Amino acid sequence: MADEAPLIETPQAKAPSGGEAAWFTGAGGAKLRAALFTPQGGTAQPRGTIVLSGGRTEVIEKYYEFIGECLDRGFVVLAHDWRGQGLSQRDLADPLKGHAKGYKAYIDDFRALLGSYSARLPKPWVAVGHSMGGCLTLLAMAHGEDRFAGAILSAPMLGIRTPFPIVLSRLLTSVNLMVGQAGRYALGGAGKPFDDSFEGNVLTHDPVRHARTWSLIAAEPKLALGGPTWGWVDFGLRSTAYLARPDALREVTAPVVIVSAEDDKLVDTAAQAAAARHLPQGKFINVPGAYHEILMETDSMRNFFLKAFDALTGRVAPTPAAPPKAAPAVVPAPAPAPMAPAPVAAKPAAAKKPATAKKLAAKKPAAKKAPAAKTTSAAKAAAKPAAVKKPAAAKTPAAKKPAARPAAVKKAPAKSAAKPAAAKAPAVKKAPAKAPAKAPAKAPAKAPAAKKAPAAKGAAKPAVAAKPAAAKKPAAVKTPAAKKPAGRKPIAKRPTPTKA
Repeated sequence: MADEAPLIETPQAKAPSGGEAAWFTGAGGAKLRAALFTPQGGTAQPRGTIVLSGGRTEVIEKYYEFIGECLDRGFVVLAHDWRGQGLSQRDLADPLKGHAKGYKAYIDDFRALLGSYSARLPKPWVAVGHSMGGCLTLLAMAHGEDRFAGAILSAPMLGIRTPFPIVLSRLLTSVNLMVGQAGRYALGGAGKPFDDSFEGNVLTHDPVRHARTWSLIAAEPKLALGGPTWGWVDFGLRSTAYLARPDALREVTAPVVIVSAEDDKLVDTAAQAAAARHLPQGKFINVPGAYHEILMETDSMRNFFLKAFDALTGRVAPTPAAPPKAAPAVVPAPAPAPMAPAPVAAKPAAAKKPATAKKLAAKKPAAKKAPAAKTTSAAKAAAKPAAVKKPAAAKTPAAKKPAARPAAVKKAPAKSAAKPAAAKAPAVKKAPAKAPAKAPAKAPAKAPAAKKAPAAKGAAKPAVAAKPAAAKKPAAVKTPAAKKPAGRKPIAKRPTPTKA
């Protein structure tokens, strides 16, 4: 392709698979470089797109590691070089000068980037920016760029640390611009890249990642950039002053997470916290002990950013419903369950239980018929407990046989009925005990009194009165054994008057 652009690699920095770099046209016809990375080896739909913007001096290749982490999470990644750095067009004849002419050209370049790739960027879009890239991303959003579902900014340049008070720095910058020194190095900046030694650096605590960055510059010197010019300092002061206004961020309604480096020596962390408060959905996260380049820091510090990144993307760009696609394959598995006849065949066995209930129900009316043959109220009273106690119901048919005998025989059923009834009250014991004691003292003439049923009726009445005692089932269990001998004594004494 005519618009192809190179991607630099070294043994320490390998480009993720699925990446291709190309040129696009920025504001004023500037030739700028971008690279698009697409997840490989899967058919799942991408979760969305990460638009990655590096900081001052930074290049696409520096973020290979983070780009790979985004690809692993299912995102398409669009990275780019800002104008004046990387392999994008430089504004001055000296390519090492980090120069700028206000922030409008940057915002226009950013819009041109999104316009050039929009058809290849699946929604939703999430912006990721570091340092100057975080500042420009937030500037674009504050100026109406509303296509992002959210943004996460690493140590964004929302306030610059200068060797002088901010008021004096602004004065010095204005004077140099007035005298035509906008393209001159500011504050003694050198026309060479920053020192590549790890000792004393203020960017990262990780020597491996630090060496990886410098290996890229050694492989392609065109990636190098020196110190800023007075023009760039003016851009930095103006852009940060704009974002410090609460009203400037009021219209940024998308969630924005600001991840701040606690030991940052280059940008103002207090300005970052203030911006988070001014944003309608702003969030501020501090990384303890971190230097400026959080994504180039040690793993423990990088993890702060990655956790915040996962939390934001999980909210605004959740994983597509890929599992539901596999669900139809799981649906046939439960199908055998309804086809199994074993549970259905077991149901008739359960239906037999009601049949036993019917048998019990048939026995209960039989017990009720037994008292129907008896005419005495004592028998009716005895029939109620007999309905409760199944064994008693079995004894009542035996009482039916002598039912055809004279009234004298009726006393026996009363006593036999009293066996279950006697279990309810000890009052029955007193009645037979008194009857034999009085009978020998008085003549047999009183035998007819024994024939009279009043005594039996009287004994039956207490039995009826003893219904409350029937509720005490334990007492009913103990009394039957004691009553059987008590019932035999009066039977042995009754024949004596007949012999006389």
